[in-house]
Amino acid sequence: MTFQEELLILLKARYPIIYVITIEEDRLEYTIRNAIINKTYSNLYVWDFIEGYKTNPMKKGFGKRNPLEALEFISKVNSRTPSIFILKDFKRFLKDLTISRKLRNITQLLKLQPKTIIIVDSEVQIPNELKDHITLIKFNLPAPKEIKNELVRLTKNLTLQGKLSQKILEKVIQACQGLSLEKIRRVLGKAIVIYKQIDKNSIPIILGEKRQVISQTELLEFWSTKVTLKDVGGAYNLKQWLNARTEIFSEQAINYGLVTPKGVLIIGMQGSGKSLIAKAVAYEWRLPLLRLDVGRLFAGVVGESESRVREMITIAESLAPCILWVDEIDKAFSDAQQNLDSGTTIRVLATFVTWLGEKTLPVFVIATANDIYSLPVEILRKGRFDETFFLGIPTTAERKLIYEVHLRRFRPDTWYEYDTIKLSRRSRKFSGAEIEQTIVDAMYVAFSEYREFTTNDILIAIKETIPILEMDPLRTQMVQNWALSGRIRVA
Repeated sequence: MTFQEELLILLKARYPIIYVITIEEDRLEYTIRNAIINKTYSNLYVWDFIEGYKTNPMKKGFGKRNPLEALEFISKVNSRTPSIFILKDFKRFLKDLTISRKLRNITQLLKLQPKTIIIVDSEVQIPNELKDHITLIKFNLPAPKEIKNELVRLTKNLTLQGKLSQKILEKVIQACQGLSLEKIRRVLGKAIVIYKQIDKNSIPIILGEKRQVISQTELLEFWSTKVTLKDVGGAYNLKQWLNARTEIFSEQAINYGLVTPKGVLIIGMQGSGKSLIAKAVAYEWRLPLLRLDVGRLFAGVVGESESRVREMITIAESLAPCILWVDEIDKAFSDAQQNLDSGTTIRVLATFVTWLGEKTLPVFVIATANDIYSLPVEILRKGRFDETFFLGIPTTAERKLIYEVHLRRFRPDTWYEYDTIKLSRRSRKFSGAEIEQTIVDAMYVAFSEYREFTTNDILIAIKETIPILEMDPLRTQMVQNWALSGRIRVA
């Protein structure tokens, strides 16, 4: 059901007070006017604290800086004429006893007269005594169809160097989702000024605008990345699984009937490349990457942690389609099984996993964990994630590939001069991060001796490195047993 359809139903059913949650006052007012065109509602009055009633034919500015007078005006308007009263900035006055009492009195009047009050604000603050009289309705950010119409309008008078392909158009629309219509107009206007048109070069500019939105919150971080799946050595099964889902948020996928994917849980020892994969997926799919440090969800005030989870979900869904990277999820929820914090962790976990299982908006969750035995069973249960993968110790062939990936990065012109076969054989039990560090250590030694580093320098670094697997072999072996038993897939 669309917002317009729901609003008209509430108006016809004579709901006295409707509370609309939105940050787009102008777009909401435009939508309401369009919704009631040719309907029985002929009068629309708009009030704000500074200007009062701007559309009052009797006295312009009536009720200026006086919320009580604004309510009294509603009582005085002709009772036979169907009317809508939009009240902006009004939540700040609801806690006032005079305003609260006046609203409750008016609701009795509105039951007998064709009048409806619409309170508009970006947040919900309703006193208990008014909750029974007010109906909440959310005015969502622009849908893809609205964004497409705006793109058509903006490009109508532009002389395009080339026609925008359907694929690029979808990517631009996806990038714009989660922004208000006003911000979309501004950021597309910026792209037009720079490139004289809207094309694939506009996408980084749009994502930059999203970064500004995220920077205003304390729960999520917006990560920029240029890592590709080719930069990840090994993990063939996982990369194949991800490549098959590259276009899952496209219009073709929706028309095909594909359900919205939930995400993937990646388990593996530290340094195995879990975080690298999250960054690579965001870059490959051209989607914004939001990193959640789950520890930020927990607050000292009772009930605030659950509120932060809901806020995080709202932010992520408003920026959909996007990748939500939940880093080291095992550390955050390890206390849930022990209940050491008066149930806060359990309540946060319940809110989070319920959303994981029931979400319908295109937020692809990539959760990483080091220790599968610290994870609550609620997270591991089928239906929370589409799949669970285990990133184990790379094989000899995978270690060779990892060495080549890093050497290409450090020495793009001479990487082939290094004996990666010998290096891969000598680095048994090494993780991807440990392999990278052996190259870095070799470079430091050679730099201090004013020469280029060699294969032998890396071999010495390998010999001096104790891999983490040897520090904690039991726990790593336990996780590997899970993978071997088929309970989770090997990446």
